[in-house]
Amino acid sequence: MAITAADVMKLRQMTGVSMMECKKALTKTDGDYDAAIKLLREHGAAVSAKRAEKAVKEGAIVAKTSECGKRIVLVEVNCETDFVSGSTDFKNFVQKVADLALAGEQDLAGVTKEDHENLVAKVGEKIEIRRADALELTGTGKLASYIHLGGKAGVIVEVGVEKAETLEAPEFQQLVKDLCLQITASSPRWLDRSQVPQDVIQTEMEINAKKLEAEQAEKGGKPKPREILEKIAMGQIGKFYTENCLVDQLYVKNAPGEKQTVAQLLAKVGKALGDTISVRRYVRYTLGA
Repeated sequence: MAITAADVMKLRQMTGVSMMECKKALTKTDGDYDAAIKLLREHGAAVSAKRAEKAVKEGAIVAKTSECGKRIVLVEVNCETDFVSGSTDFKNFVQKVADLALAGEQDLAGVTKEDHENLVAKVGEKIEIRRADALELTGTGKLASYIHLGGKAGVIVEVGVEKAETLEAPEFQQLVKDLCLQITASSPRWLDRSQVPQDVIQTEMEINAKKLEAEQAEKGGKPKPREILEKIAMGQIGKFYTENCLVDQLYVKNAPGEKQTVAQLLAKVGKALGDTISVRRYVRYTLGA
């Protein structure tokens, strides 16, 4: 059967795959469109297998919130180049993945298998659904999200209050936005000190103690006993908390010289509104990290 340009164009419109690949598929299947589409899907799977070892550091992070505002998801889908990540087809695929995650779908790779294979066949790159996290509102509070640099980083957060009227206060709404910015900019590893594993604290103390020993050796004189060095090192662990725990971090919008922490900011806004405000949970993604 002779394959015409019109045949090739029709298959391209149906699949979005390149004219060359469409012509190859129609030629191999003697013009059978269904068989050609199946062949192109198989080609997409083959491309995925061939490029399995390729690095996928580009892509997009997106967040979606349910209409009622009680569920929010953060999703990351990766590809090989920013050219593909900027394409409409890739963006549409990411949105579909996010919609499914928002609906509660657990097997995102499984339910998007056909779309995934079609997209890979079209763009010729490895595409990977890397991760997805969801937060459900627990009690009175607000869920919020922030996407930075067009999908290079993303945050979702749950902020709790005790009074429903607080949710409508402009000061509270601004606070939630600022918390999203804080988490994005400062990359806290934990919410508060209680979440830091004991072995991490122990490692930091040992590092601090060794630094103190090295400093003493440089200065000369009688060295301090090990137990004294350990006490000093424990005192220095506060800096570690300030750098790594959200509520202990310095507020990113502080004026020069101001030392207000996030915990103090929460207390300040809470006092002004006659309420208690807390960060319950958050999730932060950096693209490809």
